Amino acid sequence: MAAFLSSLNDSLITFIKDQQLFFVATAASDGRINLSPKGLDSLRIENIHELIWLNYTGSGNETAAHLLSQNRMTMMFCSFRGNPLILRLCGEAEVLHPGDPAWENLISQFKQTAGARNIFRLRIESVQTSCGYAVPEYAYQGQRTRLTDWAESKEPEAIRQYWKDNNSMSIDGLPTGLPEA
Repeated sequence: MAAFLSSLNDSLITFIKDQQLFFVATAASDGRINLSPKGLDSLRIENIHELIWLNYTGSGNETAAHLLSQNRMTMMFCSFRGNPLILRLCGEAEVLHPGDPAWENLISQFKQTAGARNIFRLRIESVQTSCGYAVPEYAYQGQRTRLTDWAESKEPEAIRQYWKDNNSMSIDGLPTGLPEA
């Protein structure tokens, strides 16, 4: 049975911290809905009403473009082992880029990583839990390092050029707001 809360509690914070994978969904007013899996050590819980996640350079930048159009975001966590649970966090989000006033303070919470492209801040308005009984069980084997290895092999200028070539516009032609792109 689904339950709705207005904020995280200690049990849900522990659950989030135990997850190796989460999903992020956003949409602009028109065009495609974006749903992306996220991993690595990229998530921080600021308090019971707010969390941030670090986004790395990748093939697209849909979330950033969508948030410039509509600031809605849903994040989903689900248990793949142990007690079944699905957790959805809904709220208003913002995208922060290198050079934004809050960037230095927020990026300092993460291990220094080449290719750090955006930080997203979600202000939680609604928390929903549901059973997760139909979610299969999987065994965690580890994080892939291919993305971070790729970024580490590039000079900063090459990453900025990649942003310009591949991350400055969404699939639907919306700007992503990346500086120097």
